[in-house]
Amino acid sequence: MNWDVAYTVAAMAAVQAHRDLGIDRDDYVDVHGALREAGLDGIVRPMPRLFGMYFSASDGGPAVLLNEKLDIITQRHTAAHELGHHCLGHGTALDKELDRTVGWGDGSWPDEEKTAEAFAAWFLMPLPAVESALRRLGVERPRVPEHAYQVARWLGTSYTGTVNHLHRLRLLTQAQKATWLKTKPAAIKAVLAGGMVPSKAHVHVIDTAAHQATVRVDVGDLVVLRTPGAHFDALPTCLVPTGNPEGQLLWDEDASATVAEVTDALTGTATVTVRVPGAADLLEVTVARQSPRVGVLELWPT
Repeated sequence: MNWDVAYTVAAMAAVQAHRDLGIDRDDYVDVHGALREAGLDGIVRPMPRLFGMYFSASDGGPAVLLNEKLDIITQRHTAAHELGHHCLGHGTALDKELDRTVGWGDGSWPDEEKTAEAFAAWFLMPLPAVESALRRLGVERPRVPEHAYQVARWLGTSYTGTVNHLHRLRLLTQAQKATWLKTKPAAIKAVLAGGMVPSKAHVHVIDTAAHQATVRVDVGDLVVLRTPGAHFDALPTCLVPTGNPEGQLLWDEDASATVAEVTDALTGTATVTVRVPGAADLLEVTVARQSPRVGVLELWPT
């Protein structure tokens, strides 16, 4: 089976899964909630050299085992991959390659792994959700690598996976895909934040189209305002002002914060308000903590 066939099979299975599991295809997909809704038992624990495992019904499942050491973006993708095994009727699967780019497109992946991997992309990035993310950027098609990175932030996916999927959706040309995949996320983050960003931190850009949206963040991430003249009107205590895109340090009486860092004080959700020049009302967004899951209860809390 080639990757084109795998994507075709997986696309149909993902649409069916979205319908069966009550997934909102217009926004961020709660994959851990989907696992729970699908009736899969699950546990998260440290596992050297493993992404995760899927246990079929014939082996005591259905159940999933995820690696606690993965970052939240990789863990979300792995969870969707294991859900793919379940929805596609596969047998027990052990996903042991830590680098998912190894073997991509060279024919070395087994058919079931190809379809599960393709399922993860379609499940986490359905076209309506991609289109919603693009609208928040004020574009119909991504024009620069920063757009792909921001789509990934709205959907909780990796930059590389998002670029590949945008090409699959025919929103990028082959030439754009090849060029953008050579662009390092660190360089993109530096452009968006106006300076160097810690390697594990993500940058979330808030613009007027994000009003009343939910931004999924983790500790150390940066929330950035790039609309000229915009500044935070009120920050919850779990977000602290850092520096603005011009590199000025905050906080003094006359400074207006345009960059804020998420701290571990954020355990659930919090509201951020932004004052935008010329706007009669404040821009309001919700920041929600998305962290790697651990243990048993943390996979899908009550």
